[in-house]
Amino acid sequence: MTDHKRRISLAGSEDGAEQPASGFLRGSAVALVKRPKTDSSGAMVLAKGDGTAVTKSGPKRTSGMQAPIMHLTGHSGEVATCQFSHSGEHLASGSTDSHVFLWNTYGDCTNYGMLRGHKSSVLELQWMPGDERLITASADKTVVLWDTATGERLKRGKRHTAPVNACCPLSRGTGDNNLFASASDDGNLLLWDARERHPVATIAHGLPLTSIAAAPTGTTIYAGSLDNNISSWDVRTLSLLNTMRGHSGTVMGISISPKTGNYLVSTSLDNTVRLWDLRPYCRIPNRCERVFVGAPHGFEQNLIRPTFDKDESMVASGSADRTLTIWHMRSGEIMYKLPGHKGCVTQVDFHPQEPIVLSASVDKSIFLGEL
Repeated sequence: MTDHKRRISLAGSEDGAEQPASGFLRGSAVALVKRPKTDSSGAMVLAKGDGTAVTKSGPKRTSGMQAPIMHLTGHSGEVATCQFSHSGEHLASGSTDSHVFLWNTYGDCTNYGMLRGHKSSVLELQWMPGDERLITASADKTVVLWDTATGERLKRGKRHTAPVNACCPLSRGTGDNNLFASASDDGNLLLWDARERHPVATIAHGLPLTSIAAAPTGTTIYAGSLDNNISSWDVRTLSLLNTMRGHSGTVMGISISPKTGNYLVSTSLDNTVRLWDLRPYCRIPNRCERVFVGAPHGFEQNLIRPTFDKDESMVASGSADRTLTIWHMRSGEIMYKLPGHKGCVTQVDFHPQEPIVLSASVDKSIFLGEL
């Protein structure tokens, strides 16, 4: 196993003031590379008991990663959220240590930046279209918009009165890329414009909101709540469109399919992962097309955020059993049950181009793995 110790962190003040673009310093995050020993041809070299060596053809590599498995460490707290950039060249992770780390996906998975400014746990992060900006939701009751190239804090939204559990862009590049949303334990869903000081709209749900996701067009936003339901609103009129019922426990994470936007996947404290059909002509009465099992929640009741792969053929979620589970979206069968973490897996993401899966955990680490 090769141990690469590299992190470049962004210096800044303790009170969370805007960070200078020139404040990059060297740090000490670690990317552990797990790979078999190979000869010059790429064949695995296996040691025998008598000291000799034999070669064996290894499995065909499926991605451009340096090794089939990369283990990223460096956070001093539980890793609550992670996501690939839209290009797949980078990834970001947020932690209860209040920091956001920026990593390279390829090579040594260098930790090339750290965003400091939150005063409590970073509960969710999302890349804005173009990958030049990042939004983060925090237990410090704020949502922050960052410049990922300079580390500058571009905007800090402070209108929530309770921890902000979730955030999401309101466009995937087809509309105004300055719009995003945040959801909080205060029961409010706030809509933000990066060019405005205050929220441009407020949707009052009344009960704590745990998760949000927006349709690709940005005109509809969905939110999971303490009431066990997933509600949707029209962003233009702020009117309630639909309430999807079926979970028997708090909805802890939701995600919309990236290719068509026709499906939504949700996790819940009822220990199920559900697939919902969002198409207007859906004939299923409650829109719940499939229930996936095999990814339980634990007594910690962590926010666990599911995801789709780029082709909408697989659904994935972490769980309290310390594994990452991937199901076939159409059949509901478990395709992969991936171990490795030493604690609850809080978020999973698929690479936008290659068969690589990303996972974050309360064990303070991140895994990248080939499928």
